[in-house]
Amino acid sequence: MSLRPPSKLSLRSQRAFILFPLTLKRLSSSKKWQARQLRDRFTKEAAVQGLKSRAAFKLIQIDAKYRIFRNGQTVVDLGYAPGSWSQVAVSRTQPNGRVLGVDIIPAQPPKGLSTIQGNFLDPNVQAYVQEFLRDPTRGRPHPLDIVSHVGLSPEKGVDRNTTENCKVIEESHRTGRRIVDVVLSDMSAPWYQISGFWRRSLSNPYNRMMNTSGMTFRDHVGSMDLCRAALHFSFEVLKAGGHFVCKFYQGAEDKDLEKQLGGLFQKVHRLKPESSRNESKEAYFIGLARKQDAIRHEVLTPP
Repeated sequence: MSLRPPSKLSLRSQRAFILFPLTLKRLSSSKKWQARQLRDRFTKEAAVQGLKSRAAFKLIQIDAKYRIFRNGQTVVDLGYAPGSWSQVAVSRTQPNGRVLGVDIIPAQPPKGLSTIQGNFLDPNVQAYVQEFLRDPTRGRPHPLDIVSHVGLSPEKGVDRNTTENCKVIEESHRTGRRIVDVVLSDMSAPWYQISGFWRRSLSNPYNRMMNTSGMTFRDHVGSMDLCRAALHFSFEVLKAGGHFVCKFYQGAEDKDLEKQLGGLFQKVHRLKPESSRNESKEAYFIGLARKQDAIRHEVLTPP
C-alpha cells in the first residue's frame, strides 16, 4: 500500500494522510496497554492503597531489600510525575524529612511533596534545585506539623529527640553544599507526540514523556544519558553515606555506567523488581553509601 498522499491535498492534509497509519498503530497499542493494566495485580493494589501508580511497588521492594530511607532525610526525586515514588519517600522519611520532586511535566503532587517544574537537563534548573536545597527550612514540615505527627499537643511542645533532629538538620546545611541523603531517578527520555493534541489534561500534551519508544537501542542510549545526568547531580549534592536509585534500560553501555557508580559508592547493585514487567528492558541501579573521598574524574568520565 502506497503512503504517498494525493497531490491536490493541502500540506496539512498530506501530513495527516502520512501520519494516519502511525496513529492507528498508537491507538492499537493504547488499547492493549489499557487491557493489560486492568489485569495487572500491582495496578489494582496501587488503586486500593491510594498510590499514584504501580511504580511505587518497585521502590518499595528496593527499600525493603537495601534500606534506602529513614526519618529526617532530604530526598530528591528526578522525574517524579505522577508521584508514586515520592509518595513512598514522603511516608518513609516522616515526620521531619523533606522530599523535592523535579519534572518537566506539570502534575498534581502528592501531599507532603515540594515540586519544581522544569527540564532537569537545563543547568539553570539544576542551579535552582540546589538553591532550594540549601535552605534547610524549604520543603520541610513546620514544627507544629511534626508535633502533630508524633502525637504531641502543641501545648506540650516538641520532644527532645525531635528538637535534636532539627538541630542536626540545620547543622548539616551549614557545613557545605552536599546536603541530600537520597537521589532517586525514574526519568525517561522523551519521544514526541503525533496525535491527540485536542485532548486537554493536567499534563501539557506537548511535553508528555512516553516510557519507551519501542526502539531498544534508542531507549537504552537515552536512559544512559539521563542516568549520567543524575550521577553528575548526585556527585554535587549527595552527602557522604547517601544513596542513589536510578532506572535504566539494559544494553551495551550499562556496564560502563556501573563502573562509574562504583567510583562514587561503596556498593552498587542492579535489580529488576518483581513489579517490573517481564518483557520490559528496564532495571535499576542502586548505589549505597557515597564515598567521602570520591574523585571527580574517576566518577564522571565514562570508561
